[in-house]
Amino acid sequence: MAEVATRTAWYAGVNRKHRRVLYATFSGWAFDGYETQALVVVVSPALAQLLPAGERSSIGLYSGLAIGLTLLGWGIGGLVGGVLADYLGRRRVMLLAILGYAVFTGLTALSTSFEMLIAFRMLTGIAMGSEWATGTVLLQETWPDRARAKGAGFMQSGFGFGTLLAALIWLFLQGSGPAAWRWMFVVGILPAFLVLYIRRRLEESQRWVDAVAAEKRTQEQRPFTVRRLFADPVNRRRVLVTLVVSLGTIIGWYAVSAFLPQFAVSLAHTSGIGNPAGWGALAVVFYNVGAILGYLVSGFVADAVGRRWLVAIIFGGSLVMTPITYLWWGGPVAFQVVALVNGVFTLGGFAWFAIYLPELFGSTVRSTATGFVFNATRLVAWIGPIVSGALIASFGGVSHAALYMGSAYLLGIIMLPFLHETKGEPLPP
Repeated sequence: MAEVATRTAWYAGVNRKHRRVLYATFSGWAFDGYETQALVVVVSPALAQLLPAGERSSIGLYSGLAIGLTLLGWGIGGLVGGVLADYLGRRRVMLLAILGYAVFTGLTALSTSFEMLIAFRMLTGIAMGSEWATGTVLLQETWPDRARAKGAGFMQSGFGFGTLLAALIWLFLQGSGPAAWRWMFVVGILPAFLVLYIRRRLEESQRWVDAVAAEKRTQEQRPFTVRRLFADPVNRRRVLVTLVVSLGTIIGWYAVSAFLPQFAVSLAHTSGIGNPAGWGALAVVFYNVGAILGYLVSGFVADAVGRRWLVAIIFGGSLVMTPITYLWWGGPVAFQVVALVNGVFTLGGFAWFAIYLPELFGSTVRSTATGFVFNATRLVAWIGPIVSGALIASFGGVSHAALYMGSAYLLGIIMLPFLHETKGEPLPP
C-alpha cells in the first residue's frame, strides 16, 4: 500500500532537475522579497538623513514617492523582461535580472541624496520586475502537471521568506547607528552569487525550446509577442480580466500593508509601551510569517477547490482584514496576531499570480502574458503609495488612508465570474 501511495502522491514525479529549478527560482524571488521589504523598513530612517531639514516633516509623502517609483521601475522591467524571455529564453533573462538588482541594490547603499536613492531604487525595480515572470514560467514549464500548483506556491513563498529575512535583519540592525539602513542594502548584493549557480546547474525550458523551434519551421519570422497576444480574442480577454484582478492585488498591498509598521508604532505610543519602533519591526515579522503560510498552502487550496475559489478566498480575506487591522482597538501585543492573519491574505495572496497566470497562455507568449499581467498594473499602482502618503498627511494618520485604499480588493471580487477555471487542465502547449 505504501508503494501505491508513493506512486500517486503529488510529488512522485518531482526529480532532481525539478528541485534545481525550484531552488533557483525560489532564491531569486526571495531576494526580490528582501529588496522590497528592505526599502519599506528603512525608507523613513534613510530619508531622515537624506532629506533637507526643512522637508523632513513630509517623510510620509517622500516615503510613498520612493516606494512608488520602485514599483514603477518594477512594472517597466517586468514588461520588458517578459517579452525578452519569450525571445531569448527564461534562463538567460533570469540571470541578467538577478545580477542587475544585486548591483543596483549595492549602489543604493552609497546614496547621498533623495534623488540618488530613488534613481537607484527605480533601476533596482526594473531588474526585479524582469526576474519574476521568467522564474515563474520556467518552473511551470518544467514541473509535472500534478505538482505545478504546489511548486508555484513553494516558489512564491520565497518572497515571504525574503521579506521575513529583511524584517529580522532590520530588527537587529535598527539600533546600530545612522548607517544601519545602508547595511540593509549591502546585504542585497548577495544575489550576485546566485548567478553562478544558475549558470552551472540550471537548464533552459525544453517546452519553450520546442515551441519556438516548431514556430520557426512554419513561419519565416516570429510575430511580435505582445501583438500576437492581443490579436487572439481568447488571450486578449484573459489578459484584460486578470489585469483588473492584478490591479486590486497590487494596490491593496503596496498602498495598504506597506504602512503596517507605522500603525503598529502608533499603537505602542498610544499604549505607553516602550520601544515603539521595535513593535513596528515585530509586526512586520509576524506579517511575513503569515505571508509564508499563505504561500505554502495556496497550491494545495488551488488544487482542492480550483483557481477561482483560491482568488475568492484571497480577496475576501484581504477585504475583511483591512478594516480589522487599521481600526484595531487593542494593544500592540494582540496586534501581532492580526498582522499575521493579514499577511496570509494580503501578501500570501500574491500566490495566485504564479499558480494561475502561466496556465492561461501558450508557451511562445506565456512569459510575455504573465509578465504583462503581473507588471502592467504597476504602471498604474505605483501612484498608490504616493496617494497614501498624501492621505496620511491629510488625515494625520494611516488608518483612514489604509481603509480608502483597501477598497481596491473589491476589484478582484467583481472579476470572479469572468475568470476561466484551469483546475485539472494541462499546461497549454
